[in-house]
Amino acid sequence: MRVTLAQKLGIRVSLLQSGMGGVAGPDLACAVSEAGAAGCAGGYKLVGEALSAMLGRLVAGTGLPVGVNLIEEVVGPRTLVEQVEQVLDETPQTVYLSLFGPAEDAVLKRITDAGRRLVVQVGTVEEGVRAAGYGAVVVVQGTEAGGHLLGTAHRDALVGELRTRLPDACLVAAGGIGSPRAAAEAVAAGADGVLLGTAFVVARESMAHPYFKSAVCASAEDDTVITDVYEIGWPGRRHRVLATDVTRDPDQPKNFIGRTVVEGKPYVVPRFSAAVPTVATSGRIEEMAMYCGLSCGDIAQEVPAADIVAGFARMLPGPGALEAGKG
Repeated sequence: MRVTLAQKLGIRVSLLQSGMGGVAGPDLACAVSEAGAAGCAGGYKLVGEALSAMLGRLVAGTGLPVGVNLIEEVVGPRTLVEQVEQVLDETPQTVYLSLFGPAEDAVLKRITDAGRRLVVQVGTVEEGVRAAGYGAVVVVQGTEAGGHLLGTAHRDALVGELRTRLPDACLVAAGGIGSPRAAAEAVAAGADGVLLGTAFVVARESMAHPYFKSAVCASAEDDTVITDVYEIGWPGRRHRVLATDVTRDPDQPKNFIGRTVVEGKPYVVPRFSAAVPTVATSGRIEEMAMYCGLSCGDIAQEVPAADIVAGFARMLPGPGALEAGKG
């Protein structure tokens, strides 16, 4: 039987927060979960002590369902397995695992065999069907989304195709959702909940650099572009970002344009890096990768994460909505 996202994850509001690497730390994830939705911290390239430190803060921050997002395409299959095992070993059952893009069957099976809730973001029908076969929440990403694009289809069209193939699966719409009205439209198109990324970039608890937040708030749809120029650290993937001098002139040298710190370790930031500017980043922020979806036109100011969740809650299905109505 088809269920809402709220039922599937044991939360009050059928809303996922995107586990954006660099932007979504434990503070943001825990604030979202405490507000009744499903927060998610970006695991990105963290391993060993750095990942342990992040997981420790995540578990200390909430006892409610909260996730860790991992990406095989960035770290490779071996490191992904190490990350998954570390999350399983160091966190309670309330912590779900979120995978961005495809992962090997053995990884999906390991997570579900451990009794953990699984969320998988996809950009194609084939990957959605595969993820649903493991009982995953399937996040259906359209090209309206900010960040790295997993496919070429628009959100509602892809949700519709997957709903036809998977009538009982839990499908979550992602891309271009910046207002409660847009969320309601996505649910009407066949989704069981929504995922927000850009809206949470500007949350008060987000680790996005203040310049990044201000740029999102000041932007409209036409200020975003789909490009592959930010490829250092994540090659071969198109992404939707705010237009910058770098997207307008991709023939510039790959010089270092800034510095950042991740879990206490300093790094230099080259031009064309896929890394986002965070509160720990300095340098030419205006040239860096500022991932931003078409929802930016509905986003005007920095607000607490709890206010974002509350604004969407009335337009999204709760734990019993599908059972009472559609189920």
